[in-house]
Amino acid sequence: MNTVRTVDYHTAGEPFRIVLEGLPPVPGDTVAERCATAIGPGGSGTAPRRGALDDVRRLLVQEPRGHAGMYGGFVVPADDDGAHFGVLFWHKDGYSTACGHGTMALGAWAVDAGLVAAPDHGDVPVRIDVPSGRVTATVHRDGGRTTGVTFRNVPARVGARKVPVATTLGIAEVDIAHAGACYASVRARDLGLDVTRAALPDLVRAGAEIRAALAGHPATWHPDGPLLSGVYGVILHEELPDTPFGPHQRNVTVFADGQIDRSPCGSGTSTRLALLAEDGRLGPGEDLLHESVTGTVFTGRVLAGGVTEVTGTAYRTGEHAFTVDPHDPLGTGFQL
Repeated sequence: MNTVRTVDYHTAGEPFRIVLEGLPPVPGDTVAERCATAIGPGGSGTAPRRGALDDVRRLLVQEPRGHAGMYGGFVVPADDDGAHFGVLFWHKDGYSTACGHGTMALGAWAVDAGLVAAPDHGDVPVRIDVPSGRVTATVHRDGGRTTGVTFRNVPARVGARKVPVATTLGIAEVDIAHAGACYASVRARDLGLDVTRAALPDLVRAGAEIRAALAGHPATWHPDGPLLSGVYGVILHEELPDTPFGPHQRNVTVFADGQIDRSPCGSGTSTRLALLAEDGRLGPGEDLLHESVTGTVFTGRVLAGGVTEVTGTAYRTGEHAFTVDPHDPLGTGFQL
């Protein structure tokens, strides 16, 4: 395997590893087609087929070079000249069709690296093609540095409300919504839980049970096909006192095979916004203050046509040149 070069960021505590060099060719005319190539024939987003490209993902996400909470993206060509570039999002179990925190990190990186020219003061949009469509990361600048990023997602829509799901902690009433990926939302208190670090084992178990129980549910289907269908993440949330600007919630998002989002979850926040708007709890000019289990925050708002915006911060954490010693019996690594 060639040397794989990356630059790493974190968005509100959630890592994002951007691959700069070392990828094999990724056939396809669009980002969605390239995502299907990465998954491979007969594979799925959380069970991709082995291949040269997926070996790079495994190298970067598995120990000893990564960890179970690692996230990242392969930068690929855009679908057309309307976007600056495309990206394939990946995690420890495979690939995802949307990633808000990754989009924010990519926007910051594109400006930091000089791929997109930006002023010392003001905002600049970075347009990115992702498997679920075209999104925008508006990078906010002040004093010659990036101070924040606003992620504008594909339109969000509600799929179903109050779907009863049996778990080992009791019956949960689950709301299902789509915003580039499908998320199931449940009030943590319905299962006797608080959104705290101490409760993480139970939160993860509940999230995994809910995701499994909703497999094949009609409300998880997306009209654009199987790539965008099926529950990607489960958001367990709790209410906090409202701010002067709108509702305030804390959540933990459990996605893929029990992975925990350290941030408030960008695309998951989009689905929370859609649900709150439908409930009449979030109107024009109001913001959701969305807090993660680690205490980091995003702010989000609903625009016309179901479009949502989520604002957070992204910071560079390092650069890497990863290699595989041909004599290393662990190869691309392992998971515990």
